[in-house]
Amino acid sequence: MTGIVADASIDLYTWSTPNGRKVSIMLEEISLPYNVISVDITAGEQRSEKFARISPNQKIPAIVDHSTGISLMESGAILMYLARKVDQLFCEEGEQHWQELEWLMFQMGGVGPMLGQTHHFVKFNPGVSEYAEKRYGKENHRLYQVLDDRLQNREYLVKEYCIADIATWPWISRFEYQQMDLNEYPNLKRWYLELAARPAVQRGYAVPQDLEIPLP
Repeated sequence: MTGIVADASIDLYTWSTPNGRKVSIMLEEISLPYNVISVDITAGEQRSEKFARISPNQKIPAIVDHSTGISLMESGAILMYLARKVDQLFCEEGEQHWQELEWLMFQMGGVGPMLGQTHHFVKFNPGVSEYAEKRYGKENHRLYQVLDDRLQNREYLVKEYCIADIATWPWISRFEYQQMDLNEYPNLKRWYLELAARPAVQRGYAVPQDLEIPLP
């Protein structure tokens, strides 16, 4: 799917993965028009020379902002750039700024890489390595518990809905891939369902493929 929006200055190169959905959800939340350019990673399109010029790491997502001439890869950097562009969903200073950055980095350094390994071994290569399945499954449970504890008596990961929530939610939406039962984590489940009900999250999840949000 390639969607062209007449007044859009941002091109989003993406696919239906947690990292890709972070950016489409963010763009929907801040109401910035954007063009969707599908990069089918199952067909190896991310390894094309054209895409590598935009994303040297040959990973989605990536954006090109024609209004500034800036192109970016890496979902965390893109989220911070978009937040700064419109001054939304990322506090600029003080303790809240650092907490939002802290939990964004928690997603980038922990939730994403570890849950991604769970997908690789449990969902796509079951039986290949019992050790890997146990290792990443155990870490998956630990990270869910960290999030569940954080969300006890707290609506969002920090004081307000922010890019840390947007970055983390798409990875939890793969709970079925991870063979995780969200009912075992009531605070995380409540947060997950509340975000899933947001219209912008629903629209962003459906980019570039119109898929339904999984519900526990």
